Amino acid sequence: MMNAKIRQPLTLPRRQGGAVSVLMVIAMAAIAMMAALALDGGHMLLNKTRLQNAVDAAALGGAKTLSQVKGSMNMASTTRTAALDTLSRNASAAGNTELATAVAGNPGSFAVVELSSSVYGPFSYPGPSDAKYVRVSVANYQLNGFFWSFVQSMGSGSLGSKAVAAIATAGPSPTSPCDVAPLMVCGDPGQYDPSAGNFWSYRFGDLVVLKTAAGNTSPIGPGNFQLLDFGSGGSSVREDLAGGGSVCRTVGDNVQTSPGNTVGPASQGLNTRFGIYNGPVSASNYPPDLVTSSSSPAMTYNDTLGQAQYKGKPVTSSGGDLSAGGEAIADYNDWRTQVAACVGGSGSGCQSNGVFERRMLKIVVGNCTGKQGGSSTIPVLGFGCYFVVQPMNGGGTQSQIFGQFVHECEGDNVPGPTPSSDAGPQIIQLYKTYINGSGTPSTDS
Repeated sequence: MMNAKIRQPLTLPRRQGGAVSVLMVIAMAAIAMMAALALDGGHMLLNKTRLQNAVDAAALGGAKTLSQVKGSMNMASTTRTAALDTLSRNASAAGNTELATAVAGNPGSFAVVELSSSVYGPFSYPGPSDAKYVRVSVANYQLNGFFWSFVQSMGSGSLGSKAVAAIATAGPSPTSPCDVAPLMVCGDPGQYDPSAGNFWSYRFGDLVVLKTAAGNTSPIGPGNFQLLDFGSGGSSVREDLAGGGSVCRTVGDNVQTSPGNTVGPASQGLNTRFGIYNGPVSASNYPPDLVTSSSSPAMTYNDTLGQAQYKGKPVTSSGGDLSAGGEAIADYNDWRTQVAACVGGSGSGCQSNGVFERRMLKIVVGNCTGKQGGSSTIPVLGFGCYFVVQPMNGGGTQSQIFGQFVHECEGDNVPGPTPSSDAGPQIIQLYKTYINGSGTPSTDS
């Protein structure tokens, strides 16, 4: 008889429920930390973008204002006010509630506005008298914590406070300068020394006849009134002098002069810059300058003496100041001061629909050696920016255009090797922000 097998009792492993609970707690904590970091990280990224946009706009607004008030007594404070106002307006935009709260009431303590004459710095406030660039910076914009403190309590205290920073630099840079006026003055190719302030015999503030009138001795020859042939006769002259042209020329090229006085179209176009509208031109297409005032009576020209006169006395220029017989004449320096006051909100006689620098014309400087009468081909020496002193008279014998030489311009639509310092028409743009006085870019720009 076989013995029955004796069954041994089944031994079960010890339960691990407690260990699983611990692992679950650790996993949940890790997931919570990741979720917290994702939420706070996304919140930081969003607010960094909003802050950077606001700071960018503030720098652009400040630099634009600086270009308008440059040289005025309150240049720095006006620029700072404009930059902070732009910052506040952007912070108040829809969706920026948190930023608006941080900026509200005291934008000057939230952001720092500084000026410099170089895009590389150093930047400071009020900055140098020849400042062109504006830097706006926010070093520490504190944000709501959400789960930030929770993450720190779990062992990540090295994260520091939840804050973002932003910095932006803005200033002038040449833009498409294809808006040469259909006028030409004659220059001396042997007198070009920019370091001495001499541009083909023209210096800052010199009063120049930009267009001669009937009966005047022309620098180009009989039958020529310093007009250039840019297109379809009088209508082209009108549009180009009103500011609707898109003509480029290149140094060394030839320009074709256009015989004939073309008084009506020329005055109709030019005088829009003074808010005077006659003929087929309108304020909607060609607004006036910010400041349109000029001396009364207007200057005249004495062809016999070859000089501009005011109340019968010769006009002289000294550092941009025009006068005749000791009496001051409204000039470029006066205009700059008035424009600065208009921008700063304290000026009088400011045009509500005015546009900055409408009274500046970019004009060909030609080599008139061997000049001829009538239609002539003239080599281009360069381009000059001239301030138009007064409206053009519609009468043939006094239909001159008077301008003051301000500086050399670009006219070929090709910027030089250092665009930020090129002469000519400019736009205000953002630049890479550099650590003061160096070529090292900031990580926050």
